Amino acid sequence: MSRAVFVSDIHISSAQDPKYQKFLRFLDACIRQRVQDVFLVGDIFDLWIADRAFFTRQYNEAVVKIRQMVTLGIRVHYFEGNHDLDLRVFWQHQVGASVYSDAAFFQINNMFVRVEHGDMMDPEDKGYLFLRRVLRSPIIVFLGRYVPGFVVNWIGRKASVMSRDYTTDVKTVTDEEVRAKILKHACDAFGETPFDVIVSGHVHVAEDSLEKVGLREFRNVNLGTWLKKPILLDIREKSVELRAIEEFLDE
Repeated sequence: MSRAVFVSDIHISSAQDPKYQKFLRFLDACIRQRVQDVFLVGDIFDLWIADRAFFTRQYNEAVVKIRQMVTLGIRVHYFEGNHDLDLRVFWQHQVGASVYSDAAFFQINNMFVRVEHGDMMDPEDKGYLFLRRVLRSPIIVFLGRYVPGFVVNWIGRKASVMSRDYTTDVKTVTDEEVRAKILKHACDAFGETPFDVIVSGHVHVAEDSLEKVGLREFRNVNLGTWLKKPILLDIREKSVELRAIEEFLDE
């Protein structure tokens, strides 16, 4: 039976960020514990664009470890978020991870699992959905790959701050309201294609609940953010469990 772990919304801001060192330890633990599937569910870095040297050099230790994981046969699944963009050109084509722009389904042990970053879960957030389309447009992808690196970094940092300001100031809602959106999206998604577990991130509110649609039950998990509490989802043969990162690292 296989084992899969999931992390999201770490928002690593620099090579000196303490969260970066913890992320490196997490990758080492995945290798040591022979985890078969590692899911990076978006916004791992506070900014990453394409294969620009500014990012590949700054986070070279993570690149080396993830490349080692792929060489060892560990399947690494990286979902684009709203802070890490155009990932396929580097993480898939050069490192060997699988990159996803939208929700994807996986068979893990005897469970059918839907995984997504979660930034599409609120169809009423027209402002963000417009921004998402712009950030993924061909002209922005082109600019991200080919304009001078210092320009990309400056624009990216500004966009990152704007995104965070939008989330904290414009989209200020209670955790209960966020959980209601997570649940509604999960139920809508289940109605389209039933699953046993749905895993998301983006909204920075950890959630783990057992839900029911008709006669069928499913597990609804949101990974929260390492900005509040570093956690992961650990799926093993007979368990689906949200755990503190430190607990996983100490195994």
